[in-house]
Amino acid sequence: MTTLFPGPITDLIEELGRLPGIGPKSAQRIAFHLLKVSDREAGRLARAVTDMKARIAVCSRCFNVAEARPEAITQCGICSDPRRDPHVLCVVEEARDLIAVERTGEFKGRYHVLGGTINHLEGIGPEQLRVRELLHRLGEEPVTELIVCTNPNLEGDATALYLVRLLADVDIVVTRLASGLPVGSDLEYADELTLGRALEGRRPLGG
Repeated sequence: MTTLFPGPITDLIEELGRLPGIGPKSAQRIAFHLLKVSDREAGRLARAVTDMKARIAVCSRCFNVAEARPEAITQCGICSDPRRDPHVLCVVEEARDLIAVERTGEFKGRYHVLGGTINHLEGIGPEQLRVRELLHRLGEEPVTELIVCTNPNLEGDATALYLVRLLADVDIVVTRLASGLPVGSDLEYADELTLGRALEGRRPLGG
């Protein structure tokens, strides 16, 4: 079968297509865009990727992304910030979820990145997550509240339920993010699960 493009372009399209959220057409469009940019711009992109792989590691405490420091213990900016509240720990699935919580400006505690969720269909159990490291932190740090901030789906709910049961005998408050209607949404567009959770999580108005 005759290939449509020269080998290097085909290889680049295939590699771009492996990225999450990038389909075949998007990969082809990006590849041809990179073909048109100057050598300087292409080199800058290549160096940024290479530099990221060389200089970024995971935080030794919370497993957030952090700049690697060969001469010292690698810690992210949040863990090394003395202004963060050490008594409240927010458990998230991935580092990108941590960023989403930080953007709210509402959370002032620290984090723990599990590295995924329980998914038995894909062979992912608690052993494949950073649950052991979480338990170690709870034994070493003055945490009084653990906020389970997993996604509101089957895997996220299963992980949250597992953590609640695991910590049932630990003297710590375990909370879960409230699930409900997005601000500004209309009831007619809400699905049954979201609306049901909004009803379950209702609270009194006024004082």
